[in-house]
Formats: sequence, C-alpha cells, structure tokens
Amino acid sequence: MKYSEIKDLSNEEIVTRIQEEKATLTKLKFAHAVSAIENPTRINKARKDLARFNTELTQRKAKAVSESNS
Repeated sequence: MKYSEIKDLSNEEIVTRIQEEKATLTKLKFAHAVSAIENPTRINKARKDLARFNTELTQRKAKAVSESNS
C-alpha cells in the first residue's frame, strides 16, 4: 500500500490495518518456517506496510500532542 493511500485512512482504520498486517506477517513467518513459501518477498512487503502504518499513526499522535500544547 502506498503512503499516499495510508494518509487518506482514519485513525481507526489504520489501527485495524495494523492488527491485520501483524496477523498476516505472523502467518507468513510461520508458513515460511514450516516450508518455503512460494513468494518470500511477501514477508518484506508485509513488514514494510506495517512500518508505514505505524509511522503514520505515530506522526498523527505527535501532531495531535503538539497542537494540544499550543
């Protein structure tokens, strides 16, 4: 998912997507540990998407805190 698409999501949607990506990443890691998965780059994609969601959520929280302190 592109970062521009993530910016359009609400905070609740981002939190939901973080939970989904964590579950997906766990399943992919487990499947890869048991036997090699067909496309191991999916693990990297899931990790990067998870990081993008976390980054956007952290930036929104920091922005909300800075606005409340002003």
